[in-house]
Amino acid sequence: MGMGPGRLVLVVGPSGAGKDTLIGLARAACADDAGIVFPRRVVTREASPFEDNEQMSHEVFRQAQAQGEFAMHWEAHGHCYGLRRTIAGDIRAGRTVVANVSRMVIKAMRCTYAAVTVVSITAPPEILAERLAMRARGSDGQVADRLNRAVDDAAVPDVTIMNIGRAEDHARELLLAIRGI
Repeated sequence: MGMGPGRLVLVVGPSGAGKDTLIGLARAACADDAGIVFPRRVVTREASPFEDNEQMSHEVFRQAQAQGEFAMHWEAHGHCYGLRRTIAGDIRAGRTVVANVSRMVIKAMRCTYAAVTVVSITAPPEILAERLAMRARGSDGQVADRLNRAVDDAAVPDVTIMNIGRAEDHARELLLAIRGI
């Protein structure tokens, strides 16, 4: 049996799907709910204005990783990402932890935590390409590489949100998943 009694909501999906936008709207809607936590990701690239990440150099990230500071970590598109171990305390305290993560960590997180909900946020390829081009973040690398990234079959989501309409409407869908409704 994994760690609980809290829940871990893993938000996944391709680059440009609008994960950070929907998470930001959900975070604002949950601002008065101490039972729902949105931890900051640690990243080794410059954060965009739409993200609430802790920026860290590769060297400092590797040191933190070696010291066991992350509950989960992964690499994608030449960058390192992680969530600090503090989420374990939130889970043990019965809180719901909501995080934007890579699909690569789903299997391990399902083994580590008792209650994991995976929410996939996606959009059609042409919309993803348009959004990636609009944000023009140099650290994104090749747009084609991001669009063609394979998805592990073990990463089957519990909820899928097709983010092609109003962000507010899709944020309400995300809130339902966060609240377990």
